[in-house]
Amino acid sequence: MILHSVYCNLRSDVESGAATAIFRELDKLCKRIGGVLSFEYGPNRDFEAKSPEYAVGFVVRFTDRHALEQYAEHPIHKEMGAQLCALCDGGADGVMVFDLEVETAQANA
Repeated sequence: MILHSVYCNLRSDVESGAATAIFRELDKLCKRIGGVLSFEYGPNRDFEAKSPEYAVGFVVRFTDRHALEQYAEHPIHKEMGAQLCALCDGGADGVMVFDLEVETAQANA
């Protein structure tokens, strides 16, 4: 499984609601792409004080890399990605992305 995690360093003049509107559009897109397991987004509460500059973010769970590639190449993703970058400090440099290949822990019986 691929966990696609995206964190946004919004410009100081941008309300987090602007990013949330984009996240909602991405969520709609994900519902139309095979291999998407979930889409979740929200504000960064930064309880450990390690990432205060990243105000909002989202995660998408994909079954595999192929599903992630379908999402990444979709025209709506490209359009929403460009809009999101425009909201971030430094444009695309204000967006941090992690694509983790994750395994779920199995309980030892």
